[in-house]
Amino acid sequence: MENNEKKKLLSLFCAVAFLSGCSAFNSNGGLFGGSECDSREARDFMHDAEDRVYFAFDSSSLSSDAVEALDTQVKWLKKNEKINVVVQGHCDERGTREYNLALGERRANAIKQYLVSQGVASNRVSTISYGKERPEVLGNNEAAWAKNRRGVTVIK
Repeated sequence: MENNEKKKLLSLFCAVAFLSGCSAFNSNGGLFGGSECDSREARDFMHDAEDRVYFAFDSSSLSSDAVEALDTQVKWLKKNEKINVVVQGHCDERGTREYNLALGERRANAIKQYLVSQGVASNRVSTISYGKERPEVLGNNEAAWAKNRRGVTVIK
């Protein structure tokens, strides 16, 4: 790729990031969600809590690693009671769009249910499913699919 093409791609990326209201990357390489991208709360959350959990193939069950990550979120949310979050459910590319939207919803709801069961008020947690529409990693192999089967909690 020539230098000029790289500059055009970088410019395009910056324009998309600007228009989405987001200019920073989180510690896991993904974009912060929502219009509060540069807020102190979002930075603190990313620093003090694990923002994502991963799921097994075709599952919305929380693993012990997922529960451990969610416990860091619970701790942070209990200290920051005025902050609301959105839990995003994601899937790998396999399966139909409709199936993956439903699976992503089940994953997001599993996370929300856990947060609520640990004392986070349910009205502070909303969910959305992106199904397979927003992969974290591009690729057609198990390593990529494993990274895309996730739930991500973002500051509203």
